[in-house]
Amino acid sequence: MSAEFLLTSLVVVLLPGTGVIYTVAIGLGRGFKASVAAAIGCTFGIVPAATASILGLAAIFHTSALAFVIVKYLGVAYLFFMAWSILHDKELMEVTENASEKSLLRTALNGTLLNVLNPKLSLFFLAFLPQFVPMESAGSVAYLIYLAFVFMAMTFLVFVVYGAFAAKARAYIIQSPGVMQWMKRLFAGTFAFLGLRLALTDR
Repeated sequence: MSAEFLLTSLVVVLLPGTGVIYTVAIGLGRGFKASVAAAIGCTFGIVPAATASILGLAAIFHTSALAFVIVKYLGVAYLFFMAWSILHDKELMEVTENASEKSLLRTALNGTLLNVLNPKLSLFFLAFLPQFVPMESAGSVAYLIYLAFVFMAMTFLVFVVYGAFAAKARAYIIQSPGVMQWMKRLFAGTFAFLGLRLALTDR
């Protein structure tokens, strides 16, 4: 595994995308434990895209406009749903001392769906992983799985750090309830913007 792969992966993971925004939102609203659940969910959401890339199924999105459009608009709908949920679902970003196991499971599931319903993720892996496979390992499914696992592990660790910082800032939010209302509007607006941008994306 090359240093270039690690550096490129780190840059990609650090960029604020839907997973980062979701994990930070949960960390601010419900603390570190819930943010870890969000990070786990977002990480597991990478599995289908990585699998599709490794098996070559993601190439369908290059040849089938219908397949891409279907998955894209499922993703758009879910991003708008997340924007609506943040504003109207009291539990999603509710500032509480402890989260129940049921809410943690739902938090992880929401994070998983955010990445599963992102067609760009499979295209990213299709273009990203093969670049870092050595010539002697060309065609090696095992090596691609190894790279995907490293990327997922890095995603989880970075998201946990994001969540930890968000949870640390939570104490200030508890003291200022009005701040949370503005934060909810900010995150909801961000998800709506990401949904609109995905809707306007051709490929």
